[in-house]
Amino acid sequence: WKFIDISGHEEELNAAMEARSCARDEKADGWRSNEIVWRNVILMALLHVGAVYSLLVIPRAKALTWVWSYVCFIMTALGVTAGVHRLWSHRSYRAKLPLRVFLAAANSMAFQNDIYEWARDHRVHHKFSETDADPHNATRGFFFAHIGWLFVRKHRDVIEKGKKLDVTDLLADPVVQFQRKYYKTSVLIMCFLVPTMVPWYFWGETLWNSYFLASILRYTVSLNVTWLVNSAAHMYGNRPYDQNISPRENRWVTFGAIGEGFHNFHHTFPFDYSTSEFGLRFNPTTCFIDLMCWMGLASNRKKASVEIIQARKLRTGDGSYGAVNTRQEKEA
Repeated sequence: WKFIDISGHEEELNAAMEARSCARDEKADGWRSNEIVWRNVILMALLHVGAVYSLLVIPRAKALTWVWSYVCFIMTALGVTAGVHRLWSHRSYRAKLPLRVFLAAANSMAFQNDIYEWARDHRVHHKFSETDADPHNATRGFFFAHIGWLFVRKHRDVIEKGKKLDVTDLLADPVVQFQRKYYKTSVLIMCFLVPTMVPWYFWGETLWNSYFLASILRYTVSLNVTWLVNSAAHMYGNRPYDQNISPRENRWVTFGAIGEGFHNFHHTFPFDYSTSEFGLRFNPTTCFIDLMCWMGLASNRKKASVEIIQARKLRTGDGSYGAVNTRQEKEA
């Protein structure tokens, strides 16, 4: 045996061991965050192949089936935009029980994780945007932010930060808990059975046509529209409210996602129920929430004041919207 005298070098040795340990941890974290979930890869590939095939079915389907597919798309979108996003994630307005039940059902039609998990991860996304704690961190590229984040295990930071968030409001909502408990069943019914069976039962459409149009194509399009908010709206567009953050104003995403493309505004004022300073313009989701308020099913809409918006534009904006506020003009 050969013994080496390390006296006087304990600090250097400890530092070296700590550095090696940190390196191992970083390597492990990197492996975990990039571990491919092959089940998701295969299912998403099959879904998109089915969606491409669905385009061939369109000429053979009845006109009412096209209309029904679009109705299902709008309901799906509202389940995300007015439901899990603006209501449950940001609490930007209040909804009575009948409206919450409808939005929960619409959210199951969207099939993008249950309300509790979606809202929790979205709150993490806002609080730790463009970091490893962001589930769809846009700094990792367009593909990752769009769909790639579903193909790998969640980064450890996403899980750890998510556990520290206050989600007591979600746990206290019986609608959220009911949907979470019966989520798989509700998805089977709302995302696939109802869209498929209605055209077949009411106007004699074939099950094949209604399944591929109202279920597969509608579902695939709604997924990609939602994902564009995470990818395109974090990379392409102007930043009139805060040029120091990644989210942008993207008109194409706004059109597809029924009002969710005003993303620079939304990340600057996440509490605003309209996610935009333009009120009802280009924002069907805001129209829906306003209609629900008029019907007495919703209330307490939160808004960023004109003065706050103007001040923020002047202080941190890129100047692309100028000094005149559209909401102010409308109210005047």
